[in-house]
Amino acid sequence: MLLIFGMGYTAQRIAARWPGAVMGTTSDGRDGTLRFDDEASVRAAIGTATHLLSSIPPVDDVDIVLDRYAGAFGDRWLGYLSSTGVYGDAGGGWVDEATAVTGRRAGRNAADQAWVAKGARVFRLPGIYGPGRSPLTRVAAGKAHRVEVPGQVFSRVHVDDIATGVVAAIDAPPGAYNLSDDLPASHNVVSEFAARLLGRDPPPFVPLDSLSPMGRSFYAENRRVANGKAKRVLGWSPAYPTYREGLRALLIERAAAPVAQ
Repeated sequence: MLLIFGMGYTAQRIAARWPGAVMGTTSDGRDGTLRFDDEASVRAAIGTATHLLSSIPPVDDVDIVLDRYAGAFGDRWLGYLSSTGVYGDAGGGWVDEATAVTGRRAGRNAADQAWVAKGARVFRLPGIYGPGRSPLTRVAAGKAHRVEVPGQVFSRVHVDDIATGVVAAIDAPPGAYNLSDDLPASHNVVSEFAARLLGRDPPPFVPLDSLSPMGRSFYAENRRVANGKAKRVLGWSPAYPTYREGLRALLIERAAAPVAQ
């Protein structure tokens, strides 16, 4: 059985592909999950689980899963959804799992390294997109924009490619694995492609300093994420190797979705 700490958007897609029983935690115990702070129930679930996966990022620089439950892990299979943000800014260059962990968020860096030290499979993820959370969604809602930052590129990954990567790591050795697509690209290019798919005009340009602090932080780092280790060691290959395949597939899903009455 797999126990997932934090049954959110990505974790639910992983659970749907996991080859066996799955339990999960949430902050409030919704939808049949365990409440994270119900220690008796969670520890009982850890006791019956063969595999443990955390998707919970640090809270106030503390990894709350390790802080509360690490002592009960034993020698179970461990997985952790981390971020390629741990690599920091590479000036547009390539990063891989051998790149030093020097990101701006100390808590995220520390959590990533703590899970590595625990012998986990640490999945470092770039920008995640998928059904209901993609450039198509933002363009359709009139919330997309472009920002003129020359040379800026990002890596991204379809949520279902994360799920297949995690499943592929069931029998893999511990360590860090980048799960990203094959074509880093600028936010502008991807937004423009999404607009063309929807038959819309390209999103407007906005000044960088008009964005929220979180929005501006999105442009503070510039890197390309290499996924060669995951391909070699896990035998994983993204079903959506670029944003083009991913967005086209999402467009087909949108068209096939039932219309709300």
